[in-house]
Amino acid sequence: MARIKQIKARQIPDYRGNSMIEADVALDDGTFARAAVPSCSSTEIYEALKLSDGGSDYLENVVSKAVENVNKIIAPALVGMDPTEQAAIDNFMVQQLDGTENEWGWCKQKLGVDAILVVSLAVCKAGAASRRIPLYQHIANLAGNSRLVLPVPAFKVINGSSLAGNKLAMQEFMILPVGASSFREAMKIGVEVCDHLKAIIKKKYGQAATNVRDPGGFIKENEEILELLKQAIEIENADYTDKVFIGMDAAASELYGQHRTYDMNVKEENNDGSQKIAGDALGNVYKSFVCDYAIVSIEGPFDQDDLENYEKMTDEIGEHVQIVGGDQLGTNLARIEKAINEKTCNALLLKVDQIGSVTESIKAVKMSKVAGWGVMASCGSLGQQRSIANAFLPKMFCFGDCTKLRCGETEDAFIADLSVGLAMGQIKTGAPRRSERQAKYNRLLQIEKELGADAVYAGADFRRPVNPY
Repeated sequence: MARIKQIKARQIPDYRGNSMIEADVALDDGTFARAAVPSCSSTEIYEALKLSDGGSDYLENVVSKAVENVNKIIAPALVGMDPTEQAAIDNFMVQQLDGTENEWGWCKQKLGVDAILVVSLAVCKAGAASRRIPLYQHIANLAGNSRLVLPVPAFKVINGSSLAGNKLAMQEFMILPVGASSFREAMKIGVEVCDHLKAIIKKKYGQAATNVRDPGGFIKENEEILELLKQAIEIENADYTDKVFIGMDAAASELYGQHRTYDMNVKEENNDGSQKIAGDALGNVYKSFVCDYAIVSIEGPFDQDDLENYEKMTDEIGEHVQIVGGDQLGTNLARIEKAINEKTCNALLLKVDQIGSVTESIKAVKMSKVAGWGVMASCGSLGQQRSIANAFLPKMFCFGDCTKLRCGETEDAFIADLSVGLAMGQIKTGAPRRSERQAKYNRLLQIEKELGADAVYAGADFRRPVNPY
């Protein structure tokens, strides 16, 4: 079996010019693999720590310390190890080379989650290459998964919250081609609905609303957004009403404030506080959305620690709508276990850059699936916030360049293979409009073609496509 000969990390720019980390793993048989990790800052209290230098270069997002940790600490320690022993390598990096813990588990405060993760991803790719099998199959083997499933894409088409210069309080609205018969058809439907949405917005608000980064803003009500999406799905001569459903990420932690209330007018200047509502009332807002629109997924409906309302909502509508734990979980194993026991959500948003290794990601998915949860793979932590309607209503929805994003994505398509290998059933990685997003979708199209007649699309079973564990 081939052994690790060399590991080398470097700092490279992301699509916005901010720095991120990339690493190469070379084996002694000539096999080579490369991986990159998004340039994210750690803002969720339950996720592992990303190590950033600070300072003024690259908008205070320099990762030379993480690069040095790879080259001087991790690399020498892993030389000679078998790249197919993923768990042994990941556990060695996390528990021995780093070894830092807090009340929620291994926090990666010494080496940084980006340093550990970039090596973990590159080693995983090298292990697949050394075994001469596709990456998704190698990941399935590592997990003991006997089934491969292509995920339903959750196309983010409209952004609000801190991601955009509009007045929209809630963060994301998505379309999910659940009724497609294949991933290829899902991509076709997604593109067509996005294009139809553009035409609707152009007709309603004018040409200026479709110009990238053109100032202005028209929409601030969630209901108006949902009506736009409803119209976009009803394409003339190709009505996708029975095939496309709606998902949303409320990111309600950003709305949460004093007296345990949620401010639905939080982005309004000179806010008089008249739109503050209690958690029960916000829950009723979501239930009205579910009744009036084809919503199948709601992420982050309450503050990450407002577990009472999470539990109530999961109990009331969780059978028909998945309640996704994003900030609440932080892809943290202890938080996932807590949520399973307390029934405070029924789906995991999996971000490998929050948890920090392939092995821990596999554990998170297994825990979730055994509990009967749905699992949605997601790009770099909040880095995937790039939506198609942003291109149409940039000041309102922030397309071109969302300056308030805390994370820049890469063209590394690892999560595409991860979603298939772990049979997650869902993937959220932006709209099909930019190369760093499209790279993941193109990889899934390649996988579907490779699998041929054996290709299985999650479709209507996206929440529980299979429990292979």
